[in-house]
Amino acid sequence: MNAFLQGDIGASPTSYQALLLALLLAYLIGQLFAWVYVFTHSGVSYSRSYVVALIVLPVLVALVLLVMSNSLVTAFGLIAAFAIIRFRNAIRDTLDLCYVMGVIVLGTACGSLKFTTAVIGALCVAGLLIFLWMTASGTRHRFDLILNIRWMRSPEELSAVKHLLERHSLRVHIANQHFGAGMEGADLSYRVLLRDPSRAAELLRELAAQPGVDRVSSVQAADESEI
Repeated sequence: MNAFLQGDIGASPTSYQALLLALLLAYLIGQLFAWVYVFTHSGVSYSRSYVVALIVLPVLVALVLLVMSNSLVTAFGLIAAFAIIRFRNAIRDTLDLCYVMGVIVLGTACGSLKFTTAVIGALCVAGLLIFLWMTASGTRHRFDLILNIRWMRSPEELSAVKHLLERHSLRVHIANQHFGAGMEGADLSYRVLLRDPSRAAELLRELAAQPGVDRVSSVQAADESEI
């Protein structure tokens, strides 16, 4: 253990208690900002990998500064190393960028003779990435089904459909509605979060039997992702 803790033979000694505390604090701050983003995001495009990147990036940045340890030479080396990230083909996934940044930081730690920091950092970052993958961190699941209904009666009579959906669902959101000429005949699209997803077929049967419903179809609502 002493040999392991004395593995950093760079220009300045490393406090491993401070290293672990810095990585833990960076992780908690990343979690805070990531979940604030998840709950406040209201745009069209939502990316789970972006949420994960918000958690991982503070840890990587903290590791960068720990590797630098006020060393000007290491700092210039890191600047040159990060220039490698600019590939001819742009990286589209922010999580892929985290992996590239991670291996560069850890390679710099090895090159600057901070061997113990490299090992601890690699284990922490790899464990964090596996943990976020296993827990599907950042996934938003708001709806189970997208229902498309062809309505052949007047809009005033849609309350029967609304009551039927509310009986089966915890949340109902009308995503789109298009009324034909004379306000008779409409194409409606609903997003629903079911009380019991196993009873989706029962909901479809009741909707199909509802007077005024000419056609009904459903699509499984996948986890919200980038569009």
